[in-house]
Amino acid sequence: MSQLEITKEQRRYNEIAIEYAAKIHRARSTSKVTDQPVVDDLFPSFNRAGFGVYGEYERMGNQPVTDGLQAQADRQGVKFEHLGLTIGTVLHNIDLKQTLSSATIKLIRETLLERKVVFFRDQNLAEDEQVSFGRCFGELDAFPFGESGGNPYILEIRHDEKRPGAENGWHTDVTWMEKPSLGSIAQCVVVPPFGGDTLFSDSCAAYLGLPAEMQERLQHISGINDYRIFLMGRGGALPEDLAEGIKKEISFGVSHPILRTHPETGKTALYLNGGFLRHESLYDNRTGETLDVGASKEIVSFLQQQHGRPEYVCRF
Repeated sequence: MSQLEITKEQRRYNEIAIEYAAKIHRARSTSKVTDQPVVDDLFPSFNRAGFGVYGEYERMGNQPVTDGLQAQADRQGVKFEHLGLTIGTVLHNIDLKQTLSSATIKLIRETLLERKVVFFRDQNLAEDEQVSFGRCFGELDAFPFGESGGNPYILEIRHDEKRPGAENGWHTDVTWMEKPSLGSIAQCVVVPPFGGDTLFSDSCAAYLGLPAEMQERLQHISGINDYRIFLMGRGGALPEDLAEGIKKEISFGVSHPILRTHPETGKTALYLNGGFLRHESLYDNRTGETLDVGASKEIVSFLQQQHGRPEYVCRF
Protein backbone atom coordinates (compact mmCIF):
# COMPACT_ATOMS: atom_id res chain seq x y z
CA MET A 1 0.00 0.00 0.00
CA SER A 2 1.49 3.34 -0.99
CA GLN A 3 0.00 6.77 -0.37
CA LEU A 4 1.36 10.29 -0.52
CA GLU A 5 0.09 10.94 2.99
CA ILE A 6 -0.26 8.39 5.78
CA THR A 7 -2.55 9.30 8.64
CA LYS A 8 -1.58 8.84 12.27
CA GLU A 9 -4.11 5.98 12.56
CA GLN A 10 -2.67 4.20 9.53
CA ARG A 11 0.88 4.55 10.83
CA ARG A 12 -0.13 3.11 14.20
CA TYR A 13 -1.95 0.20 12.50
CA ASN A 14 1.17 -0.63 10.46
CA GLU A 15 3.35 -0.58 13.58
CA ILE A 16 0.98 -3.00 15.34
CA ALA A 17 0.73 -5.27 12.26
CA ILE A 18 4.52 -5.49 11.91
CA GLU A 19 4.96 -6.12 15.63
CA TYR A 20 2.46 -8.98 15.72
CA ALA A 21 3.72 -10.51 12.48
CA ALA A 22 7.13 -10.84 14.15
CA LYS A 23 5.61 -12.32 17.33
CA ILE A 24 3.54 -14.85 15.39
CA HIS A 25 6.59 -15.89 13.36
CA ARG A 26 8.66 -16.42 16.53
CA ALA A 27 5.85 -18.40 18.16
CA ARG A 28 5.47 -20.69 15.16
CA SER A 29 9.22 -21.15 14.84
CA THR A 30 9.75 -22.21 18.45
CA SER A 31 6.57 -24.22 19.08
CA LYS A 32 6.62 -28.00 18.87
CA VAL A 33 3.88 -29.47 16.74
CA THR A 34 2.86 -32.80 18.23
CA ASP A 35 -0.03 -33.65 15.92
CA GLN A 36 0.12 -32.84 12.23
CA PRO A 37 -3.31 -31.77 10.97
CA VAL A 38 -5.04 -34.16 8.62
CA VAL A 39 -4.80 -32.68 5.13
CA ASP A 40 -8.50 -33.24 4.54
CA ASP A 41 -9.28 -31.06 7.57
CA LEU A 42 -7.35 -28.11 6.13
CA PHE A 43 -10.04 -27.55 3.51
CA PRO A 44 -13.57 -26.56 4.60
CA SER A 45 -16.35 -28.81 3.33
CA PHE A 46 -17.96 -25.94 1.41
CA ASN A 47 -14.77 -25.06 -0.50
CA ARG A 48 -12.59 -27.99 -1.46
CA ALA A 49 -11.18 -26.74 -4.75
CA GLY A 50 -7.67 -26.68 -3.33
CA PHE A 51 -8.13 -30.18 -1.95
CA GLY A 52 -9.14 -31.50 -5.37
CA VAL A 53 -5.94 -30.22 -6.99
CA TYR A 54 -3.88 -31.38 -4.01
CA GLY A 55 -5.41 -34.85 -4.14
CA GLU A 56 -4.94 -35.26 -7.88
CA TYR A 57 -1.33 -34.05 -7.78
CA GLU A 58 -0.64 -36.45 -4.91
CA ARG A 59 -2.06 -39.31 -7.01
CA MET A 60 0.37 -38.21 -9.73
CA GLY A 61 3.27 -38.79 -7.36
CA ASN A 62 3.65 -35.07 -6.60
CA GLN A 63 5.23 -34.52 -9.99
CA PRO A 64 3.77 -33.43 -13.35
CA VAL A 65 4.62 -36.70 -15.14
CA THR A 66 5.99 -40.06 -14.09
CA ASP A 67 9.71 -40.74 -14.27
CA GLY A 68 9.12 -43.30 -16.99
CA LEU A 69 7.27 -40.84 -19.21
CA GLN A 70 9.91 -38.18 -18.68
CA ALA A 71 12.59 -40.71 -19.67
CA GLN A 72 10.69 -41.50 -22.89
CA ALA A 73 10.55 -37.80 -23.75
CA ASP A 74 14.25 -37.32 -23.02
CA ARG A 75 15.22 -40.23 -25.27
CA GLN A 76 13.23 -38.76 -28.15
CA GLY A 77 14.36 -35.17 -27.63
CA VAL A 78 10.82 -34.05 -26.77
CA LYS A 79 10.48 -31.15 -24.36
CA PHE A 80 7.52 -30.87 -21.99
CA GLU A 81 5.99 -27.48 -21.18
CA HIS A 82 3.44 -28.03 -18.43
CA LEU A 83 0.60 -25.50 -18.25
CA GLY A 84 -1.41 -26.50 -15.18
CA LEU A 85 -0.40 -28.36 -12.06
CA THR A 86 -2.43 -31.45 -12.96
CA ILE A 87 -3.59 -30.79 -16.53
CA GLY A 88 -2.20 -29.63 -19.85
CA THR A 89 1.21 -30.09 -21.46
CA VAL A 90 2.74 -28.69 -24.64
CA LEU A 91 4.94 -31.17 -26.50
CA HIS A 92 7.82 -29.52 -28.35
CA ASN A 93 10.03 -30.95 -31.12
CA ILE A 94 7.35 -33.14 -32.71
CA ASP A 95 6.32 -32.47 -36.32
CA LEU A 96 2.82 -33.84 -36.85
CA LYS A 97 3.16 -33.48 -40.62
CA GLN A 98 5.72 -36.27 -40.63
CA THR A 99 5.06 -39.99 -40.28
CA LEU A 100 5.27 -40.61 -36.56
CA SER A 101 7.17 -43.56 -35.14
CA SER A 102 5.44 -46.02 -32.84
CA ALA A 103 7.59 -44.69 -29.99
CA THR A 104 6.39 -41.12 -30.59
CA ILE A 105 2.75 -42.20 -30.81
CA LYS A 106 3.20 -44.09 -27.54
CA LEU A 107 4.74 -41.00 -25.94
CA ILE A 108 1.86 -38.76 -27.06
CA ARG A 109 -0.77 -41.23 -25.89
CA GLU A 110 0.79 -41.77 -22.48
CA THR A 111 1.23 -38.02 -22.01
CA LEU A 112 -2.46 -37.61 -22.82
CA LEU A 113 -3.36 -40.20 -20.18
CA GLU A 114 -1.21 -38.57 -17.51
CA ARG A 115 -1.88 -34.90 -18.36
CA LYS A 116 -5.47 -35.20 -19.76
CA VAL A 117 -4.84 -32.80 -22.68
CA VAL A 118 -1.77 -32.20 -24.86
CA PHE A 119 -0.87 -29.35 -27.20
CA PHE A 120 1.41 -28.77 -30.20
CA ARG A 121 2.42 -25.37 -31.51
CA ASP A 122 2.81 -24.17 -35.11
CA GLN A 123 1.71 -27.36 -36.90
CA ASN A 124 -0.56 -25.91 -39.64
CA LEU A 125 -1.99 -29.27 -40.64
CA ALA A 126 -4.02 -29.77 -43.79
CA GLU A 127 -7.29 -31.62 -43.24
CA ASP A 128 -5.94 -34.94 -44.50
CA GLU A 129 -2.88 -34.55 -42.25
CA GLN A 130 -5.07 -33.92 -39.22
CA VAL A 131 -7.13 -37.01 -40.06
CA SER A 132 -3.97 -39.09 -40.47
CA PHE A 133 -2.72 -37.93 -37.09
CA GLY A 134 -6.03 -38.85 -35.49
CA ARG A 135 -5.88 -42.36 -36.94
CA CYS A 136 -2.65 -42.95 -35.03
CA PHE A 137 -4.86 -43.48 -31.98
CA GLY A 138 -7.72 -45.51 -33.44
CA GLU A 139 -10.61 -45.35 -35.88
CA LEU A 140 -12.28 -41.96 -36.19
CA ASP A 141 -15.90 -41.04 -35.48
CA ALA A 142 -17.71 -38.76 -37.92
CA PHE A 143 -19.90 -36.04 -36.39
CA PRO A 144 -23.35 -36.14 -38.01
CA PHE A 145 -24.67 -32.78 -36.83
CA GLY A 146 -22.01 -30.35 -38.01
CA GLU A 147 -21.69 -28.32 -41.18
CA SER A 148 -20.68 -30.47 -44.12
CA GLY A 149 -17.21 -29.81 -45.45
CA GLY A 150 -14.45 -31.37 -47.45
CA ASN A 151 -13.75 -34.16 -44.98
CA PRO A 152 -16.45 -36.02 -43.02
CA TYR A 153 -14.12 -36.38 -40.02
CA ILE A 154 -13.45 -32.65 -39.74
CA LEU A 155 -15.98 -30.43 -37.95
CA GLU A 156 -15.48 -26.77 -38.81
CA ILE A 157 -16.42 -24.28 -36.10
CA ARG A 158 -16.67 -20.63 -37.08
CA HIS A 159 -17.22 -17.61 -34.85
CA ASP A 160 -18.33 -14.25 -36.20
CA GLU A 161 -20.90 -11.56 -35.49
CA LYS A 162 -23.77 -13.96 -36.17
CA ARG A 163 -22.15 -16.92 -34.40
CA PRO A 164 -20.47 -15.59 -31.25
CA GLY A 165 -19.46 -18.97 -29.84
CA ALA A 166 -22.02 -21.34 -28.37
CA GLU A 167 -19.14 -23.64 -27.38
CA ASN A 168 -17.99 -21.25 -24.66
CA GLY A 169 -19.76 -23.20 -21.94
CA TRP A 170 -18.03 -26.18 -20.34
CA HIS A 171 -18.76 -29.38 -22.25
CA THR A 172 -17.47 -32.88 -22.89
CA ASP A 173 -17.79 -33.96 -26.52
CA VAL A 174 -20.26 -36.53 -27.87
CA THR A 175 -21.76 -37.76 -24.59
CA TRP A 176 -24.85 -38.69 -26.61
CA MET A 177 -22.92 -41.62 -28.15
CA GLU A 178 -23.35 -45.03 -26.56
CA LYS A 179 -19.58 -45.51 -26.82
CA PRO A 180 -18.05 -42.01 -26.74
CA SER A 181 -14.78 -41.25 -28.49
CA LEU A 182 -11.38 -41.42 -26.80
CA GLY A 183 -10.99 -37.69 -27.39
CA SER A 184 -11.02 -34.86 -29.90
CA ILE A 185 -8.29 -33.16 -31.92
CA ALA A 186 -8.77 -29.42 -32.39
CA GLN A 187 -6.72 -27.09 -34.56
CA CYS A 188 -7.04 -23.31 -34.45
CA VAL A 189 -6.78 -22.15 -38.06
CA VAL A 190 -7.59 -18.44 -37.76
CA VAL A 191 -6.23 -16.92 -34.56
CA PRO A 192 -7.72 -13.65 -33.25
CA PRO A 193 -5.30 -10.78 -32.55
CA PHE A 194 -5.95 -11.17 -28.82
CA GLY A 195 -7.94 -13.54 -26.62
CA GLY A 196 -9.31 -16.67 -28.22
CA ASP A 197 -7.95 -19.08 -25.61
CA THR A 198 -9.65 -22.41 -25.03
CA LEU A 199 -9.98 -23.58 -21.44
CA PHE A 200 -9.67 -27.22 -20.41
CA SER A 201 -10.81 -28.56 -17.04
CA ASP A 202 -9.43 -31.47 -15.02
CA SER A 203 -12.48 -33.66 -14.37
CA CYS A 204 -10.49 -35.90 -12.02
CA ALA A 205 -9.45 -33.03 -9.74
CA ALA A 206 -12.94 -31.52 -10.01
CA TYR A 207 -14.37 -34.79 -8.69
CA LEU A 208 -11.88 -34.96 -5.81
CA GLY A 209 -12.76 -31.38 -4.91
CA LEU A 210 -16.43 -32.19 -4.35
CA PRO A 211 -17.74 -32.36 -0.79
CA ALA A 212 -17.60 -35.93 0.51
CA GLU A 213 -21.38 -36.16 0.72
CA MET A 214 -21.71 -35.12 -2.93
CA GLN A 215 -19.10 -37.69 -4.01
CA GLU A 216 -21.08 -40.36 -2.18
CA ARG A 217 -24.37 -39.20 -3.66
CA LEU A 218 -23.05 -39.37 -7.22
CA GLN A 219 -21.73 -42.92 -6.96
CA HIS A 220 -24.91 -44.44 -8.41
CA ILE A 221 -26.38 -41.51 -10.37
CA SER A 222 -26.83 -41.60 -14.15
CA GLY A 223 -28.45 -39.23 -16.62
CA ILE A 224 -29.92 -39.27 -20.11
CA ASN A 225 -27.89 -37.65 -22.90
CA ASP A 226 -29.92 -36.59 -25.92
CA TYR A 227 -28.47 -34.99 -29.06
CA ARG A 228 -31.87 -33.45 -29.84
CA ILE A 229 -31.21 -30.84 -27.13
CA PHE A 230 -28.11 -29.81 -29.06
CA LEU A 231 -29.96 -29.70 -32.37
CA MET A 232 -32.75 -27.54 -30.97
CA GLY A 233 -30.18 -25.04 -29.82
CA ARG A 234 -28.48 -24.93 -33.22
CA GLY A 235 -31.35 -23.73 -35.33
CA GLY A 236 -34.69 -25.05 -34.16
CA ALA A 237 -36.65 -28.15 -35.04
CA LEU A 238 -35.63 -30.27 -38.01
CA PRO A 239 -37.99 -31.19 -40.84
CA GLU A 240 -40.09 -34.12 -39.68
CA ASP A 241 -38.86 -36.54 -42.35
CA LEU A 242 -35.22 -35.76 -41.52
CA ALA A 243 -35.84 -36.08 -37.79
CA GLU A 244 -37.52 -39.46 -38.30
CA GLY A 245 -34.59 -40.64 -40.43
CA ILE A 246 -32.11 -39.67 -37.74
CA LYS A 247 -34.12 -41.51 -35.07
CA LYS A 248 -34.02 -44.72 -37.11
CA GLU A 249 -30.25 -44.60 -37.63
CA ILE A 250 -28.81 -42.89 -34.53
CA SER A 251 -29.83 -43.70 -30.97
CA PHE A 252 -30.91 -40.86 -28.72
CA GLY A 253 -31.64 -40.89 -25.03
CA VAL A 254 -28.36 -42.64 -24.12
CA SER A 255 -27.73 -43.18 -20.41
CA HIS A 256 -24.30 -42.54 -18.87
CA PRO A 257 -23.20 -42.41 -15.23
CA ILE A 258 -22.22 -38.99 -13.91
CA LEU A 259 -19.00 -40.55 -12.61
CA ARG A 260 -16.83 -42.67 -14.88
CA THR A 261 -13.64 -44.57 -14.10
CA HIS A 262 -11.03 -44.39 -16.84
CA PRO A 263 -10.23 -47.94 -18.00
CA GLU A 264 -6.49 -47.26 -18.31
CA THR A 265 -5.68 -44.88 -15.46
CA GLY A 266 -8.27 -46.18 -13.00
CA LYS A 267 -9.14 -42.60 -12.01
CA THR A 268 -12.69 -41.48 -11.32
CA ALA A 269 -13.84 -38.32 -13.08
CA LEU A 270 -16.98 -36.28 -13.60
CA TYR A 271 -18.65 -37.05 -16.91
CA LEU A 272 -21.37 -34.76 -18.18
CA ASN A 273 -22.20 -32.27 -20.92
CA GLY A 274 -24.84 -29.67 -20.11
CA GLY A 275 -25.60 -29.29 -23.82
CA PHE A 276 -26.57 -32.95 -24.26
CA LEU A 277 -27.63 -34.03 -20.78
CA ARG A 278 -31.29 -33.65 -19.90
CA HIS A 279 -30.91 -31.63 -16.73
CA GLU A 280 -34.04 -33.16 -15.20
CA SER A 281 -33.14 -36.76 -16.08
CA LEU A 282 -30.86 -37.91 -13.24
CA TYR A 283 -31.80 -41.22 -11.66
CA ASP A 284 -30.45 -43.89 -9.30
CA ASN A 285 -28.96 -46.55 -11.59
CA ARG A 286 -29.42 -49.26 -8.94
CA THR A 287 -33.16 -48.85 -8.52
CA GLY A 288 -34.17 -46.84 -11.59
CA GLU A 289 -35.81 -44.29 -9.32
CA THR A 290 -35.68 -40.76 -10.76
CA LEU A 291 -34.51 -37.83 -8.71
CA ASP A 292 -36.77 -34.91 -7.95
CA VAL A 293 -36.67 -32.58 -10.96
CA GLY A 294 -35.46 -29.65 -8.88
CA ALA A 295 -32.72 -31.71 -7.25
CA SER A 296 -31.63 -33.12 -10.61
CA LYS A 297 -31.29 -29.69 -12.19
CA GLU A 298 -29.49 -28.37 -9.12
CA ILE A 299 -26.89 -31.15 -9.24
CA VAL A 300 -26.22 -30.66 -12.96
CA SER A 301 -25.84 -26.90 -12.49
CA PHE A 302 -23.50 -27.38 -9.53
CA LEU A 303 -21.28 -29.83 -11.43
CA GLN A 304 -21.13 -27.56 -14.48
CA GLN A 305 -19.91 -24.74 -12.24
CA GLN A 306 -17.44 -27.09 -10.55
CA HIS A 307 -15.71 -27.71 -13.88
CA GLY A 308 -15.34 -23.99 -14.48
CA ARG A 309 -13.48 -23.20 -11.26
CA PRO A 310 -10.07 -21.72 -12.10
CA GLU A 311 -8.20 -24.16 -9.85
CA TYR A 312 -9.01 -27.01 -12.23
CA VAL A 313 -8.41 -25.20 -15.51
CA CYS A 314 -5.55 -24.70 -17.94
CA ARG A 315 -5.82 -22.48 -21.00
CA PHE A 316 -4.12 -22.51 -24.39
